[in-house]
Amino acid sequence: MTAGAFTVGSSAAAAIAPSGIRAVADLAWRTPGTLQLQMGEPSHPTPPHVVDALAQAAREGNTRYGPTPGVPAFREAVAAKVVRVNGLDVSPDDVTVCAGGVEGLGATYRALLDAGDEILVPDPGWPNLGTLAVVCGAVPVGYPLLAGDHPGPDLDALDRLVTPRTQALVVNTPSNPTGGGFSEETLAAVLGWAARHGLWVVADECYDEMWLDEPQPCAALVAQRLREAEQPAPEVVSVFSLSKTHAMTGFRLGYVVTPPALTPVVRRVQETTLSCVSTPTQWAGAAALGGPQDHVEEMRAAYRSRRDRCVEQLRDQSVLTLATRPAGAFYLWLSYAGPEPSTDLARHLVTEHQVALAPGRAFGPAGEGHLRISLASADDVLTEGLRRVVAALGDRARVGES
Repeated sequence: MTAGAFTVGSSAAAAIAPSGIRAVADLAWRTPGTLQLQMGEPSHPTPPHVVDALAQAAREGNTRYGPTPGVPAFREAVAAKVVRVNGLDVSPDDVTVCAGGVEGLGATYRALLDAGDEILVPDPGWPNLGTLAVVCGAVPVGYPLLAGDHPGPDLDALDRLVTPRTQALVVNTPSNPTGGGFSEETLAAVLGWAARHGLWVVADECYDEMWLDEPQPCAALVAQRLREAEQPAPEVVSVFSLSKTHAMTGFRLGYVVTPPALTPVVRRVQETTLSCVSTPTQWAGAAALGGPQDHVEEMRAAYRSRRDRCVEQLRDQSVLTLATRPAGAFYLWLSYAGPEPSTDLARHLVTEHQVALAPGRAFGPAGEGHLRISLASADDVLTEGLRRVVAALGDRARVGES
């Protein structure tokens, strides 16, 4: 784009597609009375002890620049949590603090990818997994996910998609948007495939503590077990966030756990990008990880209850089908009949029925024909919102038949 004699915008910026989720959210915010089921933000408040720690850090003067890798107390709390929850043998030296999971993913991509490199990302998947590659000048290549009760990457499809330019594979389990979770056996097969092709694995662990069914091990732990069994295993970069687990979306706080050889590379990228993450926020994060954890189980229990209630609510209708069993995260991935693009349908649901869902196409080409509902909504909002969606699609189906 040009403005007079000046060029406006880089080619990388021009290649970034607008967020389909945000487009629906913007419309919903402008439409009075809309029930918002499109956003992946917990309905629970930030725990009081976390808020108190933030305020105390500011009052005590912990407001100056901090180390690029992160405040030592927070990195120590992270390492202890990763040992306790994720079963990994890590130290604070393996941890780099980031401004939310998305920034940690961006730093990881910049550490791993050159312009023109390819990275395999899930389709459907969180759109930023691909967009962040575009910003680096790299090429995101979507790989299909198997649906149903046993989700996972389609290894035959991966064989067709990998090229000499492929540098990494991204895994996200439990999944945004599907809620599907990979079993340890499935994840081991995927990691073995990546190792045989010499690929890095980037694990988006945003929902690592949000398993609604039996928890499954994280990618780095599965890789560790493969090595112990003398099986091929890739190097894994694990990117975590406090946003969902601790209801801290506005704090913008996460962390990356890297193999030792990559740690200084990620930190160099971080230093040039943001110098350091907000220091008071890191003290709040230390309280979140090291303090009482009752709120985590409370959120899991709420999402599990909402999931089960919604699944029951969907039984006596035929316009929506649960495409993948939601084993974790806090989403329902629903398929619908009919040729209408999901973006158009999502807009119709807002303007005519005052209920907002995320259009499936926002999560990749394979998402077309689907809608995503967030379980991170108040119980009454979720029940009424789902009722409105079913009624609206039922009305459209009857009109189509007449």
